[in-house]
Amino acid sequence: MTTFTAVENISRRHVLKLFGAVGGGLALGTSSLAWSPMALAQDKQALMNLFVAIGEDNKVYLTCHRSEMGQGIRTGIPQILADELEADWDKVVVVQGLADKRYGSQNTDGSRSIRKHYHRMRQMGATARTMLEQAAAQQWKVPAAEVYAKAHKVHHKGSNRSLAYGDLALVASTLPMPELDSVVLKNASDFTHIGKSHTIVDMDAMLTGKAIYGYDIKLDGMLYASITRPPVLGSDVVSVDDTKARSIAGVVDIITLPAPQGAPLFQPLGGVAVIATNSWSAIEARKALTITWSKSINDGHDSELYLQGLVERVNQPGKVIRKLGDSITEWPAEQTVNAVYTVPYLTHAMMEPPVATANVTADGCELWASSQTPQSTQQNVAGALGLKEEQVTVNVTLLGGGFGRKSKPDFSVEAAILSQKLNKPIKVCWSREDEIQNSYYHAISAQMYQAKLDNNNMPIALLARTGFPSISSTFAEGVEYPSAGELDLGFSDVPLALGHVQLEAVKAEAHTRIGWMRSVCNIQHAFGMGSFVDELAVKGNKPCIQMWRDLLGKPRIETFENQAFKYGNYGEASGDHPVDVGRYLKVLDTLETALANAPKAAKNQGWGMAIHRSFVSYVAVATLVEVVDKQLKVIKSIAVMDAGTVINPDRVKSQLEGAIIFGLSLAMMGEISFKEGKVEQSNFHDYPLLRMPQSPDIETYVIESTAKPAGVGEPGVPPVAPSLTNAIFAATGARYRDLPLNKYLSV
Repeated sequence: MTTFTAVENISRRHVLKLFGAVGGGLALGTSSLAWSPMALAQDKQALMNLFVAIGEDNKVYLTCHRSEMGQGIRTGIPQILADELEADWDKVVVVQGLADKRYGSQNTDGSRSIRKHYHRMRQMGATARTMLEQAAAQQWKVPAAEVYAKAHKVHHKGSNRSLAYGDLALVASTLPMPELDSVVLKNASDFTHIGKSHTIVDMDAMLTGKAIYGYDIKLDGMLYASITRPPVLGSDVVSVDDTKARSIAGVVDIITLPAPQGAPLFQPLGGVAVIATNSWSAIEARKALTITWSKSINDGHDSELYLQGLVERVNQPGKVIRKLGDSITEWPAEQTVNAVYTVPYLTHAMMEPPVATANVTADGCELWASSQTPQSTQQNVAGALGLKEEQVTVNVTLLGGGFGRKSKPDFSVEAAILSQKLNKPIKVCWSREDEIQNSYYHAISAQMYQAKLDNNNMPIALLARTGFPSISSTFAEGVEYPSAGELDLGFSDVPLALGHVQLEAVKAEAHTRIGWMRSVCNIQHAFGMGSFVDELAVKGNKPCIQMWRDLLGKPRIETFENQAFKYGNYGEASGDHPVDVGRYLKVLDTLETALANAPKAAKNQGWGMAIHRSFVSYVAVATLVEVVDKQLKVIKSIAVMDAGTVINPDRVKSQLEGAIIFGLSLAMMGEISFKEGKVEQSNFHDYPLLRMPQSPDIETYVIESTAKPAGVGEPGVPPVAPSLTNAIFAATGARYRDLPLNKYLSV
């Protein structure tokens, strides 16, 4: 096993120094002549830059422009580059990219890192390989067709001659760049890194405590900030008594921050910041503050009452967003199945809360942040400080989890504003309480599903409604309905082979900051649909897997034509990632085979399953539970995923396992509640995560596929909750339609 040092987070100039001392090297990019001896021409094909550098030391420096939060992307991106480059993995050094538009998108969410960058990373690696081959052919004075790259060297077919990459780097840097689309990519059968399990490059640093996370950053003269933010969205500081707080040793200053106006966006929430020489003093002084808050239009928000209102709305006609066939007007009681499902507010609860360190000087701002979106951080900090974007440098640390929360850069803006005010480096540390009580929350929701059955208890028509406050409300005032993009996430895009389908959305205003969380709206939609299909299966007296097969119908590509509905498909072209019912069915078949070899349900036990397509991947989950005297025990989970071409199977397995744990935590215990506009929970004692004794044995299957890479990090989560509640029904006959389950069972 190869051991790696911590991935370096360094500047372009530093990269040059790594191999500049020995004369030069080959660097590939798209527009940065200031950094690299060679660069791609700046044209419409040149969407990325600064990914490959080769030194005369024979090392290959591969840039990862995405954020690492445990998903392994700082291994996956380099694997793709290294494969086409024919690089020796032992000689690879991974460089963390700073915020830079020239990389293309750096927004590490939506399970997009591989599926959006796979082809271009292959091109970038192949371009470097081609240039090294050309350099060798030139040196040997032979046709380029007679040379080939393999195992970190270029070889001559007609002799035993070979040259190491480091020996060719300087010559290669003088050659003209080939067009990206002209380079020849490897056959999949020749892959040496893609599709092979690699230990993540940060593993050794993580295990030895050398890994650098946001909380590990220390700068000379740095001060610490702890902020009391408004307890209700929209309230502001009326007065503050900081007499006791200022008497605590180490306190440097106490600053009132104004509440934002208009939509929340990524603005800081305002409040009162305590600045101190150490984090303990800042936190203790913050406790000693006496603050009076202004009234807010959200003071009356009560999540229990709000959810009751949502349930009422989904039982009434809403706005039609997809329709197939005629509307059904007659719903005979004996031929109708109807159910409403609810999910509460949820928060991310990543192990490392948000943290950022900023140093603002006369020249600009440098940030160190556990950020999923360095470019958004750069833009928002520049706007808040009145700087140009190029004056803001964003260094991306390792993230101790993210789940979408760290895609919102408000915490980095806080650090930058305070640093500018004090002319000192400032680290803003969110506590667990801050993260839980001042987050961007996953939306509270209600869904109604109603099916009309034929004489064989087979569904022939579906009416469904969904209601939840929209993420769009975070970016614009007055938003009342979920956006089309949110409805696309597991509600409007289920390819049912029915003659009559009518899907509707209802109004739901926002009273807090709503944001994306791991798998986003698929959480509630998969819970509703996955549970309802199981209810239909029970009514039809058939296995849930078979009911899914019957509802999906024959293998086909679903286009949703003539249904008053345009599917967004996670931003992917339908030709690249179609809604393929055949892939659904293959996942079901694989799960059924796995279940045939799994333990049978004993007394007080039951199996449940669900399937869901999200982020253009297909995942089915089966869960075995035992319930005795209202005590729930999850015994085993089986997950099957079709994510197309897989880069690092070990990471896919890991992501599936993590998705099971994440999904079970939400389904069993996840709930954020509001009273008088304030969050009632504060830490892990009342917003618990799954612990080791609660965790099941997990079995994973990754289907081999030549399809284009699809999402991995998020698609495993949605089927977990319905598979769990369906299993509980199989074990007990009790159907739970409202999460979390700890309201009914001991977990």
